[in-house]
Amino acid sequence: MTRPSWRPLAAAQEGVISRRQLLALGYDWTYVRRRIDSERWASRTEYVVSTTTGPPSWRQRVWTGVLHAGGDAIVGGLTALEWHGLRNWHRDEVTILVDDDLSFEPIEGVNFFRTRRPRALLRNPRLELPIATVEAAALLFGGYERSARTAQGLLAAVVQQRLTTAQRLLAEVEALRPLRRAKLFRRVLLEIAGGSQSLAEIDVIRFCRRFNLPKPNRQVRRRDASGRLRFTDCEWLLPNGTVLVLEVDGAFHMEVEHWEDDLARQRSLTRPERIIVRCTARELRDEPERVFRDLVNLGLIGLSA
Repeated sequence: MTRPSWRPLAAAQEGVISRRQLLALGYDWTYVRRRIDSERWASRTEYVVSTTTGPPSWRQRVWTGVLHAGGDAIVGGLTALEWHGLRNWHRDEVTILVDDDLSFEPIEGVNFFRTRRPRALLRNPRLELPIATVEAAALLFGGYERSARTAQGLLAAVVQQRLTTAQRLLAEVEALRPLRRAKLFRRVLLEIAGGSQSLAEIDVIRFCRRFNLPKPNRQVRRRDASGRLRFTDCEWLLPNGTVLVLEVDGAFHMEVEHWEDDLARQRSLTRPERIIVRCTARELRDEPERVFRDLVNLGLIGLSA
């Protein structure tokens, strides 16, 4: 009897196959050993091989982790979100959600995260790779992340990058009950649903509420000096007709090339009738009184003034 070819399976799994899968197709360990000895395949773990040699790609490492764990293990955390398309949140370590992290040997570069939640309820059924949905991956990561601010930033990022919506995340918060930080997540997601697309925007809205300032216009479309379309973070129209623009810089903006880009962007957007000032997200969070005084000195008037 002719054995089914292993090639379609390898193509669907980035060239990574478990020994269990090969055995189910009729390829015993002797066949696998010959392939490895001839350097046509490579052994990645005790249970997983790849049909390519050389350093594995990130996607191959993801498949290796989930196949090594076996069972109903699925890809989770930031690994799942990057697979779904999330940008600027890369981590080298691969996260795999499992029921029991003691049932197999650990492997370097993979975090086997134990959860009692049924993986079938977390899994995206539309993908070949066993992987959590965007909503489940983001909320479970946020619930166990040490920094609540990082957790909030991630929720804003997955909505801003259009991987999901605030409404879907709110529904998943309820589906995942009990969920750590659920109350915080509901508040943040309602703010996002109200128009805040980033954590910086959420910080500004909270800042305005605290100091009884009018809500700014956010993500305003502006043409710079060269005619290029830009978006400003926050704008207020002052009583004298001047536009006050506040740009909020996160840690991403502190990298040299982005910092210089932001300076050039500020110059190109500045006009005699448009004042552009900047602050950091840390200042809004830790020194809001200082930012408030500076904005008032520039002419911003509170709602009760």
